[in-house]
Amino acid sequence: MRPIWVVDDDHSIRWVLQKAISREGIPCEIFSSAAEVLERLETEVPQVLVSDIRMPGQSGLTLLSKVRELQPDLPVIIMTAYSDLDSAVSAFQGGAFEYLPKPFDIEKAVELILRAVRESQTEEFVEEADSSAPEILGQAPAMQEVFRAIGRLSQSNVTVLITGESGAGKELVARALHRHSPRASKPFIALNTAAIPKDLLESELFGHERGSFTGAQAQRQGRFEQAEGGTLFLDEIGDMPAELQTRLLRVLSDGHFYRVGGQQPIKANVRVIAATHQNLDERVKLGMFREDLYHRLNVIRLRLPPLRERQEDIPILAKHFLNVSARELGTETKRLSDSAIRIISEFPFPGNVRQLENVCRWITVMAPAQLVEARDLPPELKAFQSGGANAQEKMAGNSPSPNLWLAENSSVLPATATPASQSSSGMSAGKYPVNTASTDAFSNPPVLAGSAGWLELLFIEAEKALESGQPDVMDALTAQFETTMIQAALKATHGKRIEAAQRLGIGRNTITRKIQDLNIDVKDID
Repeated sequence: MRPIWVVDDDHSIRWVLQKAISREGIPCEIFSSAAEVLERLETEVPQVLVSDIRMPGQSGLTLLSKVRELQPDLPVIIMTAYSDLDSAVSAFQGGAFEYLPKPFDIEKAVELILRAVRESQTEEFVEEADSSAPEILGQAPAMQEVFRAIGRLSQSNVTVLITGESGAGKELVARALHRHSPRASKPFIALNTAAIPKDLLESELFGHERGSFTGAQAQRQGRFEQAEGGTLFLDEIGDMPAELQTRLLRVLSDGHFYRVGGQQPIKANVRVIAATHQNLDERVKLGMFREDLYHRLNVIRLRLPPLRERQEDIPILAKHFLNVSARELGTETKRLSDSAIRIISEFPFPGNVRQLENVCRWITVMAPAQLVEARDLPPELKAFQSGGANAQEKMAGNSPSPNLWLAENSSVLPATATPASQSSSGMSAGKYPVNTASTDAFSNPPVLAGSAGWLELLFIEAEKALESGQPDVMDALTAQFETTMIQAALKATHGKRIEAAQRLGIGRNTITRKIQDLNIDVKDID
């Protein structure tokens, strides 16, 4: 690993940071001025540069500017005893990795430096060209059904009704239907019927003649005329007023309409695609939507799934939105760590894809580093993470874990179990403590046959690994345990992942991720 460079005119700061960084097993070199750093940069490049902001000669901000020109990918941490707004803004505008005000806690400073090291070691993100970016992203089975439907409708002019929650991307689907239709060379006109005042909506749709009402100073084309030969997308059709529902029905029925105040019929050569987040069947029953119009619109119904039903798409969507946000804001693209991806993937996103896009914009502006950790996520996601943990604890009722119960109640284990104190391995009770006191928390808890036996074997295996000096013992044994549990669950459910996840008490996305991470071969599991 290349060394960390620390530049500060204060000898004590240089000394403390060098000792703390060296204790982490990372080489560290110190400099007293920006000039020394720039001279050295001609022949070497550090892993991370930590610089004071105010020094004799060139300042840390000047150094930052020159480093960005020479080594744009080098993470630079700016330190200052002057914790003012201008310094912070100047540091970030100059491209600093992070801003570290003095006096600082040395452990937190080292943690920040280590984070910058990880960032510098991450493979450079290669931004995909715009031309290669698909118009709609999705690998989930539900989205594949949507793609198939768009493909089947590609050569059709049939009316389509798109249903789905707000923010799910209904207009994107409508645009895709238009783009892949025979009308692709003609206009695509979109109108949100819920966003237009009731008194203006008729004119917005059908246009008006001059003098037809107060303020109508000139003839105006409506959206039907603007979309001639192309596609008219009517979003939130469920909110359309009753009188306009009648006029829209007439257009769909005979293909003609009149401008407001007009006397001559105008032929409409337009494909209508409608969308709504409401249950139109229910609104028809309540008399809030015309049944005949509903059937005219509902020729082909296309349901767009909410984001919580396609959680496996969240990582690729987040990557796309982070890329787009960075391009729009003129900054480098942020990347999500595994922990951040896990939290984002489990968040329910009531605002669907639109909310995810807003989260990615927030991250692009507010996250301090290029590699975004869980602690860098927006408050609502961190609150969800904390709430989820609390909810799990509440569901558990603060009860002892199954393993603890087995240890405390070994006397009720089946005869096939071997108590730890009587192990053939000669392991004593003092070495593997068993508390025989009962607990009132479990009157009739489930008992796993042979539990004490496998717990004892686990203890022995862990002891051997620890005594041999094997690294990452916890991770290794946990991986083996999870692999065994997942294989057993898949076998018990004949390879059905969703049912296996339910039996194990984990989420569908969790079992899919673990199968991939643990390289579990599911081919032979039936």
